[in-house]
Amino acid sequence: MPKFKKFKAFSLIEILITVALIVILATITIIALNPAQNFVDARNAQRSSHVAAILDAVTQFNVNQDTTPVTITLPDCDTAADADMEILTEGSAAAAGVDLNTPLVEDYMVELPVDPSNDDADITGYRICETTGGRIEVTAPLTEGDGADITVKR
Repeated sequence: MPKFKKFKAFSLIEILITVALIVILATITIIALNPAQNFVDARNAQRSSHVAAILDAVTQFNVNQDTTPVTITLPDCDTAADADMEILTEGSAAAAGVDLNTPLVEDYMVELPVDPSNDDADITGYRICETTGGRIEVTAPLTEGDGADITVKR
């Protein structure tokens, strides 16, 4: 009488339970990590870095103003319209805004940073103005998440 060889293997139920557990754990991990919020935080961190870099370049320009023939005229924060405070991109055709390309690019910055979610080719997505106390204020109005603009003054 022939003997049947008995194979050791997983049953279909064991495989289905294992796959179900892996799916549940993957779902919990994705929800816990919240990749959409991580992307928002990364873009806001990039905006914060850009605002600081613009302000640093303008400050350095003002420190070296005695040796630079170009001056920067900034709009008043209290009275200027939003369009007048926009920082223009290189070669911008916008009617209003502040052109920082001539005084800053090459000597103080490689290029003007552009907001990660900006879709307007004429503006960088950042604003600059001068307060009544003479302080320079740079703002990133396109922030995501909590809705508070990223603003730095010096």
